Amino acid sequence: MAEDVNKTPAQEQQPDKGRRDALKTLATVPVLGALAYGVYQKRKDALRGRNISDVFQVSGDNASYLEPVKDGKQIRLGMIGFGIRGKDLMRAAGFAEPSWIDKVIEFHKQNKKDTNYEQYMLQDDLNVVVNGVCDIFDKYAEAAQLAASNINREGSNGKFGGAVPKRYRTYQELLAADDIDAVIIATPDHWHSTMAIEAARAGKHVYVEKPLSWTVPETYMVRQAVKESGIVFQLGHQGRQTDCYQKAEEIIGKGLLGKVNLIEVCTNRNSPNGAWVYDIIEGASPDTIDWKQFEGNPDRVKEYMDYMTKNGLERYIGPEERDKFSLERFFRWRCWWDYSTGLSGDLLTHEYDAVNQIMHVGIPHSATSSGGVYFFKDGRTVPDVLQTVFEWPDKDLSMLYSATLASARGRGKVFMGHDASMEVSNMLAITVDPDSTRYADKISQGIIPTDTPFYTYVPGQNSTDSVTSPTELYFAKRGLLYTYVNGRRYDTSHLHIREWLECIRQGKTPSCNIDRAFEEAMTAHMGTRAYLEGRTMYWDKDKEEIVRGEKA
Repeated sequence: MAEDVNKTPAQEQQPDKGRRDALKTLATVPVLGALAYGVYQKRKDALRGRNISDVFQVSGDNASYLEPVKDGKQIRLGMIGFGIRGKDLMRAAGFAEPSWIDKVIEFHKQNKKDTNYEQYMLQDDLNVVVNGVCDIFDKYAEAAQLAASNINREGSNGKFGGAVPKRYRTYQELLAADDIDAVIIATPDHWHSTMAIEAARAGKHVYVEKPLSWTVPETYMVRQAVKESGIVFQLGHQGRQTDCYQKAEEIIGKGLLGKVNLIEVCTNRNSPNGAWVYDIIEGASPDTIDWKQFEGNPDRVKEYMDYMTKNGLERYIGPEERDKFSLERFFRWRCWWDYSTGLSGDLLTHEYDAVNQIMHVGIPHSATSSGGVYFFKDGRTVPDVLQTVFEWPDKDLSMLYSATLASARGRGKVFMGHDASMEVSNMLAITVDPDSTRYADKISQGIIPTDTPFYTYVPGQNSTDSVTSPTELYFAKRGLLYTYVNGRRYDTSHLHIREWLECIRQGKTPSCNIDRAFEEAMTAHMGTRAYLEGRTMYWDKDKEEIVRGEKA
């Protein structure tokens, strides 16, 4: 972890020192707002002049990131999938559609606090070139070509400056290309592992969006392919780059919360977009979309169909629909098990991976789920309300996950320990338990309060942030949109891709490598199968397989 050269040893020992500008900063941060400032002010008043370094000490503010090497080899990329997330990842790599540049420039004109354009222009040059793109929707493929050629990050009236990459009609053709070293895969869930496996076998380094896999059998296959090929693999959990998560890992590691037995995490949303009812893009039709390719790898589809029928879950599948062109299914594919991994694969995986990063929990011993389609009666088969309880008896630990797509009530990641509780989001707050053993003396002396956080960590507190949409606000609050490195704001996806590229150059292992990805996938599959089958699922650690419990 990098040292904070601006802090003295005394400042490192006292969390409140060196933060005299917090009033000005927090008052201008829409994501935190007045509530965060109120919490901070109460803590500051309670701790003023009181030394707690004998019971609570953390390092400086700087997180640990793999720094780029100078004059590193240029890496030639291929992009597979240019939908919502594909566009984000392309921008994170340094290539934006001119129309997006126009939009953020206009946002800044309307709101001077919106600095997204400036920050994007200051984003690191990752020394990559995009030589090939593939998307089965013509409009997306053409947009990907335009973005990839926009090496100067210009708006619609600019000179893009780069060569237009080749458009491939199939991902297999792209993977066979000699002028591509690595691929970014941002397709629907049911294609992730298939493409990652074939990319690894073709010797291409892989960055694939979460979740790792759509079916359990392919989870083993992609791990084997990656390990046998020796390629550098990164799963798209950009939260791995979040400063607060790294700070939380340190705090847990030092035992500052005491024994942690219970964790609560959630993902609440309350909008059609948040429930995957995405816009249907103009110009989409059977003439511009290769529906046959969209349907999925026949072998993987058969695995899915066999599992569903074998377990009496035919109500969740629509085989008669798979051959029928549907704009709703193409753009809103997350709503159907036929292509999706549901709340477990899409949203739970973010929360689990954060917990795994912070506490290194691995695959749980058991998972029990409940929920249903309670709000969005639009024909979807995946639930819009889900609860899952994961257990690690060997760690004396439970994790409760809950989600609703019809309420935006915020609830952060809460780690409950015997001595203190820690809430982690885009900031970090620790509140000491009134019955703590570790802090008992300080509590009785009135040095540590128990009715308000006594320690808060706010990355980038000397910066002013602005978000421009409810979607941005949602991800910003969860620490998934941006973080800070030495006081400078970074897009977490940019840092995650940068780490992957530098691991390729430097022969290192990324933070969300294939082992962490395997843990994520199996955990999500346990939660999904528990929901579908109505029974607890167990993990046999020795055999590395999911085992069914008795049906409820």
